[in-house]
Amino acid sequence: MNYVFTALMLICCAYAFIGGGAPERIGAAIFLIGSVLTYVVLETSPIDFRGVEVGVFIIDVVVFAAFVLLAVRANRYWPLWMSALLGLGVVGHLAMLLHPRVIPWAYAVVLSIWSYPILLLMAAGTFAHQRRLIRNGADPSWTRFSDRPGRRAPPPGPTP
Repeated sequence: MNYVFTALMLICCAYAFIGGGAPERIGAAIFLIGSVLTYVVLETSPIDFRGVEVGVFIIDVVVFAAFVLLAVRANRYWPLWMSALLGLGVVGHLAMLLHPRVIPWAYAVVLSIWSYPILLLMAAGTFAHQRRLIRNGADPSWTRFSDRPGRRAPPPGPTP
């Protein structure tokens, strides 16, 4: 694992765990677990990026799905952006699946290049959360419609 990335990941995840709200902490945990699992897959099986790396693909899809779920429920914008970047990695896998003659280094870069902006988004989201706490005294973690599963939004307009 790249030492610069590992250091940046640990710093950003620690910042999210210490200074973030529930969405930041959950997002950091998802990303950290996904990164560790990816490292384990890369270290325990021969990987040459000449075909779809199934283990990495499965981890990336699960992490992407977890962030989409977080983005839908959280009262934050940064999980949406992270989901988009993670989705680009999943699209990289699908491109290799559809056209297996993609240059191996290009496939490897498409899978990994989004990791740095994702970490910066997580740190920026944590910073924004702290600013909202200072400015407003509170920062709701979840959308008002995500507190009860199956609850429908009230119709717009005055309430009876």
